[in-house]
Amino acid sequence: MALLSGKVAFITGAGGGIGRGIAINFAREGANIVVAEFNPETGEATAAELRGMGVEAKFIATDIGKLETVKNAIQETVDTFGSIDIVVNNAYPTMKYMPEDIQAIDDDRMFDSMMAGFHSVTTAMRCAFPHMQAKGWGRFINICSLNGVNAHKFTADYNSAKEAVRAYTRTAAVEWAPFGITANMICPAAVTTPFKMLEEFAPDVVKDAASGNPMGRMGDPEKDIGGVALCLASDYMNYVTGNTLFVDGGSHVNGSPWGATKPDFGEMGG
Repeated sequence: MALLSGKVAFITGAGGGIGRGIAINFAREGANIVVAEFNPETGEATAAELRGMGVEAKFIATDIGKLETVKNAIQETVDTFGSIDIVVNNAYPTMKYMPEDIQAIDDDRMFDSMMAGFHSVTTAMRCAFPHMQAKGWGRFINICSLNGVNAHKFTADYNSAKEAVRAYTRTAAVEWAPFGITANMICPAAVTTPFKMLEEFAPDVVKDAASGNPMGRMGDPEKDIGGVALCLASDYMNYVTGNTLFVDGGSHVNGSPWGATKPDFGEMGG
């Protein structure tokens, strides 16, 4: 039997990058997938791709900057599939803000980053918990970041949101363990859409990141990251909870590099 046969997985940001890589791995092992995605074009495309693999998949428009849409997406998942077994909090509006010094990150930006990067995660977890508790089984997999662990400069808002997620996830792991629910984190190093955009506008930063990786390369979202998420979602990891897995080719060991000066993104922004 497939590892996730009959399970229902809710994955934010599954329209591309790491989210899509995880969704493909889950679908291969029989999970039905909700593609909780902001972009309808990529969200629908991923859902169609997953259905082509023989599982049920549905795109649900989800804006992680608005908590009500996160709540509604969780409820629609349950209404559609009858349950929710796995939640992967992956989405983050990475390129909404450019790297800035701490003193240039104002209250509005910090609020936005915490809303999308932290509060959306806690909302999804709290809303999904009762359904997992009722079944006595559940998996939370939260995508965090080496930026926060290594305190990379110029992304204090992003770093803070991701480290807050790690603290919250560990607490959830302790409180929810008696109900057969695990909660773990992945800190990945992978070639994603934002990484490709960064490569275009700041190639030296990307070159340093790859050359500073012990394996000499950045990871593949599907082959390198998705497989680890699949393990965490399976029964093989029943006794693993509250952990941060560094799926990064070993770059965390001595600290992954980050440019000493802010990259020049030119006219890029939004």
